[in-house]
Amino acid sequence: MGGSIAAIGMGLAVIGAGIGIGMVGSRAMEAIARQPEAVGDIRSNMILMAALVEGAALIAIVMSFLVS
Repeated sequence: MGGSIAAIGMGLAVIGAGIGIGMVGSRAMEAIARQPEAVGDIRSNMILMAALVEGAALIAIVMSFLVS
């Protein structure tokens, strides 16, 4: 039973990370479309936020693996 709960937790972490990175990317593209001259700053912030979302998802996956 514990393994299936951990698998559900891992799946939710991956789904959440996918949605989060998708939202970061879409908002960044909207911001670039509104202010093309700020593309460098927007891109660097987008990469930073995507990395933070991935890190949180990785921590959630590892924690659910360790709990099981």
